[in-house]
Amino acid sequence: MDTVASTPEGRTLTSLDIGDILAALPHRYPFLMIDKIINVDRDESAIGIKNVTFNEPMFQGHFPGKPVFPGVLIIEAMAQTAGAIVIAHDAAANGAKSIVLMLTIDKAKFRKPAGPGDQIEFHIRKIHRRRTVGRYEAKAMVNGVLIAEAEVGAMIVPEQ
Repeated sequence: MDTVASTPEGRTLTSLDIGDILAALPHRYPFLMIDKIINVDRDESAIGIKNVTFNEPMFQGHFPGKPVFPGVLIIEAMAQTAGAIVIAHDAAANGAKSIVLMLTIDKAKFRKPAGPGDQIEFHIRKIHRRRTVGRYEAKAMVNGVLIAEAEVGAMIVPEQ
């Protein structure tokens, strides 16, 4: 874990490095879309970071000569960021091991493309969460410019 701070309730995560993300999420290369998560405030908010490189497999066909990071993968990275903070928070709070499954994608808008050399920040904020269902507002930013946004709904399922 990159950074932790003590609270009366126990340990509170403030960032997750790649090892923490791999421990929280079942995703692996080439489908793991986030490299690091910073500014984690429990399961309330966080910023996921994706360093986009030309060596990624999707750029072979999306699009030759004009590489564009696919919008559907931006949405996936938003969901992975939200899922990772939920799983890490629940594990730290009560030792629960869970998996997060995407339920809905609403209000998705793509404003500008991202490509090789960009660092995408996924700003995630909890709208609400009940025991097994959560809803998160997500904004993708490159150099402070909004490139995409959506609301992502997810189901939190205990790991069997």
